[in-house]
Order: sequence, then C-alpha cells, then structure tokens
Amino acid sequence: MSTNDHQPQLQNGETNPEPVSDLNGPEHTTIQSTDNNSSNLQQPIQSNDNDTASEEVDPEPAAEVTNTEKQIELKDNEQVKREEGGRTFTMRELLNELKNGDGDQESEVSATDAVVSRHSQENTQHTEKNSAAMELINSITGSDEEGRSRQRILTFAAKRYASAIERNPDDYDALYNWALVLQESADNVNSDTSSPSKDALLEEACKKYDEATRLNPTLHDAYYNWAIAISDRAKMRGRTKEAEELWKQATNNYEKAVQLNWNSPQALNNWGLALQELSAIVPAREKQIIVKSAISKFRAAIQLQFDFHRAIYNLGTVLYGLAEDTSRTGGTMGGHDVSPDELYSQSAIYIAAAHALKPNYSVYTSALKLVRSMLPLPYLKVGYLTAPPVGNPIAPHCDWKHTQFVLNHESLQQIHNGEQRHMVSGDKTSNGRPAIKIDIPDIISVSACADLSLPPGPSICIETIHGPTYLIADSWEYLDTWFDAIRLVYTIYARGKTDVLAGIITG
Repeated sequence: MSTNDHQPQLQNGETNPEPVSDLNGPEHTTIQSTDNNSSNLQQPIQSNDNDTASEEVDPEPAAEVTNTEKQIELKDNEQVKREEGGRTFTMRELLNELKNGDGDQESEVSATDAVVSRHSQENTQHTEKNSAAMELINSITGSDEEGRSRQRILTFAAKRYASAIERNPDDYDALYNWALVLQESADNVNSDTSSPSKDALLEEACKKYDEATRLNPTLHDAYYNWAIAISDRAKMRGRTKEAEELWKQATNNYEKAVQLNWNSPQALNNWGLALQELSAIVPAREKQIIVKSAISKFRAAIQLQFDFHRAIYNLGTVLYGLAEDTSRTGGTMGGHDVSPDELYSQSAIYIAAAHALKPNYSVYTSALKLVRSMLPLPYLKVGYLTAPPVGNPIAPHCDWKHTQFVLNHESLQQIHNGEQRHMVSGDKTSNGRPAIKIDIPDIISVSACADLSLPPGPSICIETIHGPTYLIADSWEYLDTWFDAIRLVYTIYARGKTDVLAGIITG
C-alpha cells in the first residue's frame, strides 16, 4: 500500500567529525576516510517484498525513512465457517464499495450495533477491544490529500475486519489483516516517531498478530510483520531496557518466521538488523556473540539471493562496526586471528559489491567513498589459500602449497612469492611459474566440500567449464569470506555490472 514501491527503506546518518561512542547503534557507525575526515555510515536497510526484483534499476532512494511495506491480503481459511456476511474483504473489494458509497460511516456503525446486540458476552468483549482500536484509527488525519485518502480506505477496511471478528472471533485471517491495517495506519501518522498514537496503533497491531498466531501458529507472514511492528516500537525507545526487551521479542518473531518459511531472504535480513540493534544495547560481554549472529543472518540471506544488495550492504556495515570494536579493544574476532584491518577490508568488499549492483543508490555511493581505500587495490580481495600444483587437483598432500591469491573483476589468480602485479588476460603464470587462474565467466558453481583425498581444513570447490579446482582456507571464517567474494564477483558479472566493479578497483 505504500507509494514508495521501489524505494529502499533508508535512514540517513548525519555528518559527525568525532568518533561515535559505544552507546550509538550500528546505523551510526563512523567510517573514517584516509584524509582523516569521518562521516556516519547510513543506517542498515530494511527489507521489503520488492527486494526480489533485483535486476530492475531502482530510482533514487528516499530521503526520509519509510517503514517496511506491508500489503493487506486475504488468506484462505476454508476450515473456519463464517456466518453469512461475515467473510473477510480484500482491499480491492473495500475500495470498490467505498467508491460506490457502501462505506458510509453511519450505516457501518448501525450494522455493528445490531451485531453486538445479538452476540454473547465474549463477543461483547471483542467489540470493546475493537472500539478502542477504531478510536485510534479514527483519530488519524493524513498530512495531505493523498494521506487522507489512504487513511479513509484504511478506516473503512478496519470496520469490515472488526465486523468479521465480531461475527467469528476465531477468524485468524481477519485478525491478521486487521493487524496490517493498524500497522499501515501507524505509518500514516506524521513523521514524529514519538507520537503516542503511533505507538498505540503498533501495540494494537501486535495484539492482533498475537491472537492470529495463537489461532493459527503457521502464519509465517504474521510473525514477520509482527516483528516489524515490534521493531518500530523499539526504535521509539532509544537505548533503554524496554527497547532491549522489544528487540529480543522482534528477533524471536523473525526466528519463528524463518523456521516456518526458510526461503525468505527478507526475513533473514531484518532478523540481522534486529540483532544489530540489540547488540548496541546489551552489555559488552554479550555484544560480540550477538554481532556474530547478525553476520550469519545477513550471510544466509545473501546465500539465498546472491544479488540481495540490501543484505550485502548491511553485512558491510556490521563488519565495519565489528572492526571498530576490535580495534578499540585490541582483541580478535571470537578468539580467531582476524585483525581489524582484515575486518575493515571485508566490510569494504560488501559495500563495493552493493554499489556495483545498484550504482544509482546514493547511500551506497557515499559509503563506498569512505571505505574504498580499505580495499587491497587494484584487487577486491587478497589472501592466502592452500592449493595443489597446477593441473593436478588431487595431488598428494605434501605437494599442496600455502600461497597468495588475488581476486578482481576478471579472475581469481595465484601469486607466487608474494609478488602482486597487474594481471594480463589469459596469463597463466606468476613470476615465470605456472599459476592457478580461474576466469570469472568460466565459473559454474562455488561450494564447500569434504573429501578425504583433500588436505585437512575448510575446503572450497570452484567448478568451472574446465573442471574443478580445490582450495583450502585457513579457517571457516576465511572460507566464508572467500565464498562471498567469489560469488559476489560472479553475480556482478552475471548482472552485467562488471564495468562498475572494474571502475571501483582500478579507477
């Protein structure tokens, strides 16, 4: 129902020359450029259902924050028998009736009164709850003609869903759809996010989601939108204990949504964002565990949808925040030897990839300017892998060597003796010695593998049109970063954006 169908949900940070304290959330993480000027990284981006159309070129991002779009739709509920006239209405039907004059307020009120008079005390209690919710909805007035028209439709829809619930309190479809109406109405409140009516509407929406999922625990969409409503309530409360509890509730509901529908990169992305917000509130001893969990959620979202630029960008922001924390405390990530510089470099890879996929997003462009110098230019990634001799992928373990590899927009190539140089297309040697070189267009798949014929350690198989290449990473953390980097470069190539990536690392 939102008018910003193709716009990402963005929140712009403000320029701040001073480093941000620990009390500030991940959306305010400070990225410092090489000239010692610093600027706040934009807030991580929340998903909506339009993320799947990633091959389309989106318009410029919105300058203001808009909440995640929630469409009001009717779910099948043939098992629940409704009384005549008590079915749930779709928004199209409601709009048509409104245009035809069937949505007159007085007739609706009189019809509701007639229904209440025929029902039991239980239904009367539902009516009282409905009346409280309707009072909140009726108190909303749009800021312009479009907003008023939108709210008029939402008010009409709320009356119909309230009537359906009074006829059948077990109608979880109506409860779910009414929760969406309340949530959309909260979005229609003015930009003052501390408005009591906005929070009250979201609280009522949460109650309806709770009732709907109690009646039907398999409504994964209800858990997903419920989590969004809880997150919106948490944002109003800053860095308080109450906000911490709300963020925990949101993460629990995202978890339930993913358990019921695992193939949802949007839910995984938003789950990661909720964890990222929670990490900014909890005690320091708990923070790193939650941050690592957020990283795993963003990474899982990307693995489901390789070109999911929102999750790619958000993973870059959370890695940058982790690099800041690691640099400040002088520790390493989870006890592993991952230096702050390595984390900064990883962060830059994801932000560069997000920009390459969506070069017209000003948020990504601004962030890239701040992190580009953290890349191992003129490459996207440089690191060590254990590799077999060229032409013998299953050589004896003693013949495998720990050597340097470089990745750019064209290929993954082995570099002997630490010599870094510009790669020439078709060159299969390094320092006069045969070297492994995998051209990006030749890649068929990239996957983890486990085989007793391989040396011990986390192994990766890169299947190409010329056959497989097996490589061993130093740790599972490094394996994940190589996985992501290679897949992202290939995805950028498949989306026809190689020139953009080339401009980033060679320009």
